[in-house]
Amino acid sequence: MTDVTTAYADRAAEYAEALGSMDAVHPSDRQLVETWAANAPGRLLDAGCGPGHWTHHLCGRGADVRGVDAVAEFVAHARARYAGTRFDLESIEALSDADGALGGILSWFSTIHHAPAQIAAPLAEFARVLRPSGLLLLGHFHGERVESFDHAVVRAYRWPTAELTGVVESAGFATVETHLRTERGRRPVGAILCERV
Repeated sequence: MTDVTTAYADRAAEYAEALGSMDAVHPSDRQLVETWAANAPGRLLDAGCGPGHWTHHLCGRGADVRGVDAVAEFVAHARARYAGTRFDLESIEALSDADGALGGILSWFSTIHHAPAQIAAPLAEFARVLRPSGLLLLGHFHGERVESFDHAVVRAYRWPTAELTGVVESAGFATVETHLRTERGRRPVGAILCERV
């Protein structure tokens, strides 16, 4: 994933300016993430936190949460903008948390650049650090088939929600619910809420 990290590092400031605030968040996404956080049984991780706005938002709502990202420029931005919220430089494929230490993981579009042959790695890591009954909320781009596309930063993948759900379940999760949102002029997006078994 070095090419992905480099691509985001090169455009971190631009990305943070365009998308790095809660003002850029769709209201239904906000409600979904806030509900997930309220129901997760324990400490939370914003895995692939980017500019850090979700981590800070959840912290402001009283959650015990930290954000991690593999892009040093994102972590530096988040630390400077959101003092008092914890951010660490880590890959979502190699988290520092102990086995079963977390109650919830937000993976909000942080696996979209993993090819089908690679996506099992972060999912396995999420399963490792989540306690039984811990909740994973995974955001993704939805499509009629698994395929790559030219994302604004670097190549990404869209998945049929049902197919991605099967991959997530193979990693040790049980699906609680799925969501699909489509807007005119925008790519369809989905979210999978699942529980560590």
